[in-house]
Amino acid sequence: MQARWIPTIFTIAATCLMVIAGPAGMAHAQSEDRRLPTSDTEIKMSLSPLVKQTAPAVVNIYTKKVVSERARSPFFNDPFFKQFFGDRLGGAFGAPRQRVERSLGSGVIVSGDGTIVTNHHVINGASEIRVVLHDNREFDADLVGSDERTDLAVLKLRDVENELPAIKFGDSDAVEVGDLVLAIGNPFGVGQTVTSGIVSALARAGVTGQDYQSFIQTDAAINPGNSGGALIDIDGKLIGVNSAIFTKSGGSNGIGFAVPVNMVKVVMRGLISGDLRRPWLGAAGQGVTADLASSLELDRPHGVLISEIRDGSPAERGGLHTGDVVVAVNGLAVDNPNELKFRIATLELTGGARLSVLRQGKSIDLAMPLEVAPETPARDESIVEGTNPFSGAKIANMNPALADELGVPTLSEGVVVLAIARDSLARRARLQPGDYIVDVNGETIESVARLKEVVKAGERGRNWKIAVKRDGKVLNAEFTL
Repeated sequence: MQARWIPTIFTIAATCLMVIAGPAGMAHAQSEDRRLPTSDTEIKMSLSPLVKQTAPAVVNIYTKKVVSERARSPFFNDPFFKQFFGDRLGGAFGAPRQRVERSLGSGVIVSGDGTIVTNHHVINGASEIRVVLHDNREFDADLVGSDERTDLAVLKLRDVENELPAIKFGDSDAVEVGDLVLAIGNPFGVGQTVTSGIVSALARAGVTGQDYQSFIQTDAAINPGNSGGALIDIDGKLIGVNSAIFTKSGGSNGIGFAVPVNMVKVVMRGLISGDLRRPWLGAAGQGVTADLASSLELDRPHGVLISEIRDGSPAERGGLHTGDVVVAVNGLAVDNPNELKFRIATLELTGGARLSVLRQGKSIDLAMPLEVAPETPARDESIVEGTNPFSGAKIANMNPALADELGVPTLSEGVVVLAIARDSLARRARLQPGDYIVDVNGETIESVARLKEVVKAGERGRNWKIAVKRDGKVLNAEFTL
């Protein structure tokens, strides 16, 4: 493959912005001050001073993970054998052995004492974490904490004697589409690389399996190995942690996603303190479509139409009603439920939230208290025993706190299946984690305690009729044990 250097309008815009900002720190220009370059001098400006300022704070992360597996006899690899048995028996023979998996990623030093932010998936399951700095110094690192739901993790370097270079936090809420950005990381393990581009979009959702999705999208080249690296603005401040790419080839297609730094700050503080808790709204809704906007007499489709509110929730106490359209949180626009959830989750529990709402054609502001999701009703986590279709299933009463942990709608209610033991009656009954137990032998199940009563009574006979709700649909089944 032949590499080529292709000048772009983004590079030209970058030089313009640095000239405007001047040597006093290249201050971020306001929207009305942004312009194209007007001279050859501006076009020939370089981004190297910005790279020299920030690149030393971006590190390479190497991890080791020990995986146990059984050695397979060459007999089980025979194509003739596989034709009849596949891989079902091959793992059942041979002595257990351990295999070391190695992976790499990137990270960002955010404090001179060696505190690093990276992605959860970079260090997930790692038994050893090694960090290599820009100047080739190497450190072992300890995992401070990790949050799979936002794909973020915090590391702390061991034996740091001198203050390390660090990147200052920016404000991702101030980022605009078209802003110039740099992505710094270690793609494909080739060493530290810097790519430039612009912010292509904001508040992107549905990109990954994480719960809190409001990604910054950029066309700066991001490839495998860039995960956990820095997305910085023209001020040299961190505005995002690179997390994912959209690709069909395994390489960059110009569609990369970064976790906004305002979420990074909240998660980092929680992981370091050991108390990562997020505010909850206590309401559910849907995005406003063109048809809904017309029926609600809105000037355009935007906001979140509230369809359900939990009794006693912050939303109810703040005065939110069903039928309201939430269009902003603390002055920041929201256009879909994911964005509303993200905006609430990035707020500090010590404060409150101001909701901008459209109600019957009028704009109003509501003051909503911020608090964590409650443990009401009590979970009562239990493992079902005995001779019944639920034997071997771990169940619990769903409550807002549990729903928040599982990443399901926090207004969910009922008895939920959390896990299924191997070779159990529950597995043979094809129950799945996430199922809600609705009915057993004609008895409605509203709590773990009630399920235990019904199951105990049902064990006097052999026939079972059960109903579970899965993915919004109620499934009925009959069993004879």
